[in-house]
Amino acid sequence: MSLLDIQNVSLGYDSNVILENLNFTVNKGDYLCIVGENGSGKSTLMKTLLNLQDPIKGKIVKGDGLLPNEIGYLPQQTVIQRDFPASVSEIVVSGFQARCGLRPFYNKEEKKLARENMERLGILNLSKHCYRELSGGQQQRVLLARALCATRKLLLLDEPVSGLDPKVTADMYNLIKDLNNDGITIIMISHDISAAIKYASHILHIGSNVFFGTREEYLSSDAGKFFLASEGGVSE
Repeated sequence: MSLLDIQNVSLGYDSNVILENLNFTVNKGDYLCIVGENGSGKSTLMKTLLNLQDPIKGKIVKGDGLLPNEIGYLPQQTVIQRDFPASVSEIVVSGFQARCGLRPFYNKEEKKLARENMERLGILNLSKHCYRELSGGQQQRVLLARALCATRKLLLLDEPVSGLDPKVTADMYNLIKDLNNDGITIIMISHDISAAIKYASHILHIGSNVFFGTREEYLSSDAGKFFLASEGGVSE
């Protein structure tokens, strides 16, 4: 079942077009990695999928009853955000803000789900700790738990392992894959082509040429072969 259907979409700012006539579909249960050169439009596409900006032309059709406030988002962190003085539990439960509307508090069900998501990601023991005192890997788990509070359908991840050491990176990728195996659809921007090939079901490669297809189709495509060669190959 289609969650997102991107139809002849052109992206950019004002009249400055970055990417034209983009077409692809994200189905329920997919794991889509978006790869490509710097400045190719990956972040602009993510903002458009999050309804933070409109496409210059074309349309994005949501399916399976997906609402704008049902998309979980894990952004790249700034230095200021890493120093945020709040507890882990406060940050995680804030993932429900978009659903609260005018209600000024979180209900029992939301608090229960926040606790379950912390347990799911192995950070329940950190719930009372201050966020800025955590390691980079722990902070990413907190933000991922927060994103899960916003959705049971679709997670958008922007370079989720940026700045993490190799072991923590591997742990984060395994967590994301486990969430996908549990039925959550994943869309992830990544510069890590090896991880994209290892974990993704589909690849969207944007640049001077655009490719969209399955992992296997990407491996045999001209775009995939060129990009893999430039990255020095990929380990299975």
